[in-house]
Amino acid sequence: MGIETPWLNSYGNVPHNLDYPDCSMARMVLDAAEKYPDIIAYNFFGCKKTYKGFAEEIRRCARGFLAAGILRGQRVTICMPNTPQAVIALYALNHIGAVANMVHPLSASEELVRYINGSHSVAVLTLDQFCEKLLEILPRTDAKILILCGIEDGLSGIKKPLYKLTQGRKIRRSPSGGNILRYADMLERGGNYSGDADAKTKGGDVAAILYSGGTSGTTKGILLTNLNINALAMQTEASSECVVAGHKMLAIMPIFHGFGLGVCIHTALVFGATAILVPQFSIRSYAQLLKKHKPHYIAGVPTLYEALLRLQNIDKLDMDQLEGVFSGGDSLSVELKRKVDAFLQAHGAKVQVREGYGLTECVTASCLTPSKFHKEGSIGIPYPDTYYKIVRAGAQEALPYGEEGEITLSGPTVMLGYDENDEETGLALQAHPDGRTWLHTGDLGVMDEEGFVYFKQRIKRMIISSGYSVYPSQLENLIESHENVLISCVIGVPDDYKMQRIKAFIVLRDNAEPTEEIKASILEHCRKNIAKYAMPSEFEYRSDLPRTLVGKVAYIELEREEQEKASKATQYAERTATK
Repeated sequence: MGIETPWLNSYGNVPHNLDYPDCSMARMVLDAAEKYPDIIAYNFFGCKKTYKGFAEEIRRCARGFLAAGILRGQRVTICMPNTPQAVIALYALNHIGAVANMVHPLSASEELVRYINGSHSVAVLTLDQFCEKLLEILPRTDAKILILCGIEDGLSGIKKPLYKLTQGRKIRRSPSGGNILRYADMLERGGNYSGDADAKTKGGDVAAILYSGGTSGTTKGILLTNLNINALAMQTEASSECVVAGHKMLAIMPIFHGFGLGVCIHTALVFGATAILVPQFSIRSYAQLLKKHKPHYIAGVPTLYEALLRLQNIDKLDMDQLEGVFSGGDSLSVELKRKVDAFLQAHGAKVQVREGYGLTECVTASCLTPSKFHKEGSIGIPYPDTYYKIVRAGAQEALPYGEEGEITLSGPTVMLGYDENDEETGLALQAHPDGRTWLHTGDLGVMDEEGFVYFKQRIKRMIISSGYSVYPSQLENLIESHENVLISCVIGVPDDYKMQRIKAFIVLRDNAEPTEEIKASILEHCRKNIAKYAMPSEFEYRSDLPRTLVGKVAYIELEREEQEKASKATQYAERTATK
């Protein structure tokens, strides 16, 4: 029976079990600083900080939070991209026993209100670029303090004034005072704070809140403990067999994403690697990042590797230094893997893309393709101490090897639960007769007799666009809140770059015609309420939508229509190309 397995076979030198310390995330990183004081911890646009300097920044920021009145157990929303301040604040909050509520800085205003109030955050840390949006909503939130910083706060030397004279000129810098506190001023207060900042929290204490859709497709806060995130780092290092102190990790995945926080940031910093912090990704800058930094590790969603294939003028790009290339956040198609592997080989790399699988409810990855062996189409073998079991969908009955069912997993990275949502937690985390608590992923998969896992499809109706989870029911609710909209249906449409782009079908009230005025009003309504990464790229107006026999909107039929359109377009392009 294909019931469960941590490792039925061992490929390479990956241990079956690890010994996890009962400590905070910050303690793991501060210990790394003791071990590697002179190695560069992070590099931000050429501004480098050693582990010794990084540890000093964490401790100073921790004292600054305490001086600002942040207490153990309180939540603080970090609404930031990958900048030094975001990373320092994450560990500083963890050091004092507070909880970092990690959110996307491009979230719509109403989403931010929900994230801040839902987490009961007492403060928000953000960049000047997002200040206006936060100032507008702050009176409607639980937060009492808004902490502001600029990109230049993470720069040094000549780069600081140069930034202010160039990109920084257009960014309005809000003055401090009242409930607004500048990050630099907070650090200054921290320098004068004499109390002990180390809360000495344990592995079971909550460290961070990340967001995902769970089993119902509505956004919920995921409570992740110190143990969850520390175990993830240790498992990733053991399974990858390649994280070396002083070597460079290209940290493109954002810190508010499980992949970014768990792998690109925490795994790198626990084991003495250098995190190349990239606050904003673009195809144009990608080639320069690879040429300039020559990273040893790249970790990202399939979109990142699709972008790799689109790079221009890179004939001289040498990638022979690569030691690990990891894909997760969405399934990597067999065809895309072949193309990326060929690209890597053509540019001197001696490694292939290694695919993993996981979800935010277990921080990020929970299995990975072995370094020296892979099976086509497989998402790999479970991490150390992680058990996989394929069960009949909607039940706990284990299925035989080779039979398709729901992927469930158990191990030290599985979340504590959903924040203030016992019902959804109960659906996701289930105690089985074997005595273990299993995370029901909502994904269909298969396990073979050697323990290799194969992802098939998502049970949940969810769209993955550029690695981000987008929940159609949520978008439909927002679209239908417009006064002119009767009903809507949101689907994912195949896209060569994003894997899926988002399309909305809309039926107007009272059989109204979709005038330009109405279209503009609905578009503005969506822009105000939907985050940029979840924004539909196309709106199609119809008199009605296809229905199932019981009267529900047949979204599968709409998906089929779009797939047929894409197929016809491809066939037409191929015929045209041969003429």
